[in-house]
Amino acid sequence: MNTKLNQHLADYYNQGNEDARLTSRHGSVEFLTTMHYISRYAHADCRIAEIGAGTGRYSHALGAAGYAVDAVELVDSNIKIFEQNKQDNTKVSIRQGNALDLSMFADSTYNITLLLGPMYHLFTNSDKHRAIGEALRITKPGGIVFVAYCISDASILHSGFVRKRFSVAEFIKNGYIDPKTFAASSEPALVFELVRKEDIDRLMTGFSATRLHYVATDGYAFHMKDAVDAMDDAEFDLFMQYHLAICERNDMVGLTAHALDIFTKGEYYV
Repeated sequence: MNTKLNQHLADYYNQGNEDARLTSRHGSVEFLTTMHYISRYAHADCRIAEIGAGTGRYSHALGAAGYAVDAVELVDSNIKIFEQNKQDNTKVSIRQGNALDLSMFADSTYNITLLLGPMYHLFTNSDKHRAIGEALRITKPGGIVFVAYCISDASILHSGFVRKRFSVAEFIKNGYIDPKTFAASSEPALVFELVRKEDIDRLMTGFSATRLHYVATDGYAFHMKDAVDAMDDAEFDLFMQYHLAICERNDMVGLTAHALDIFTKGEYYV
């Protein structure tokens, strides 16, 4: 990961409010869905690594639930907020580092490894392979790895055509969107790497891992933010039941903004 990319990331997270991203009603869909799947595989003596922990939304929630969590984060400002949010009497640690070099951790250490942010900001296949390889290396045989991705079509539809935060026509002209397939590409200056499921499938080819779930973590909530934010508690609870019932359907996962690939290292025996 080069210095230029680090600066783009630092600029983005210093200007934004990452700590609040998952706390809005619509943003909590992604958080609640991810926690739902983590809870399916976590057990009492579970050791968890969170790589690219941001401000610690997941690490602190898991620590409060009694799990031991070792977190790694690249961006200074995120680490500062992580430390400020740390709760007493939890077994949560944070250190600076990045997903491409987890040499601070021994092989086969963790029952669960979370890679919930780094793949948003890795732009070459070699870096992506290295991040997945490092996550698998530190995970115990039979342990579970969670990897999150930004999915391109939701961004094109919502941020391009609906909110008009970027010009789809300009992105095509500049080579970031294929004019025929509308597949997206990116670079560090754009901060986020956008992919489709077929890109993830190709990336995972050759790894000693078995997919357990491929999940639309925010699903259609990304496209109906205002409606979700206006729901009362009862309606939102019903919406979450609906979302969790459909979030692995093949006919629904393509339009999610964030996807979660969940796989086991080697044979699944946990």
